[in-house]
Amino acid sequence: MERARVLNRLLILFFSLIWLVNGLFCKILNLVPRHQQIVAEILGETYAKSLTIAIGVGEVLMAIWIISRKFAQLSAITQILLIVTMNILEFILAPHLLLWGRLNIVFALCLAALVYYQGFVLESRLEGRNRIA
Repeated sequence: MERARVLNRLLILFFSLIWLVNGLFCKILNLVPRHQQIVAEILGETYAKSLTIAIGVGEVLMAIWIISRKFAQLSAITQILLIVTMNILEFILAPHLLLWGRLNIVFALCLAALVYYQGFVLESRLEGRNRIA
């Protein structure tokens, strides 16, 4: 059980860091210009910078939400929907700008599955054991 609890905490930290790094460093600070290019490709050049920053702020807020553990299952559902939606749009509209091209969708689906596992399977196991104790 202790291993499950440690794994759960590590996954929470991992997911938070993914959203924080992508939001703050890749989008807000624009250290990875490809993210703004993807936004421009999908939503147009005119507001690409502003929209990229707004998306980055949303991702930073997602990181905070994940760490807070408030409404954890809603957070997991939201993450899954965002990951899948963003990656389907990028797969269709901007595959040439993706780090691994169309293969990005595989990594996205793996991440979504891991979020599901942590948020619904692992958390449920830990909650079930806590109720008995």
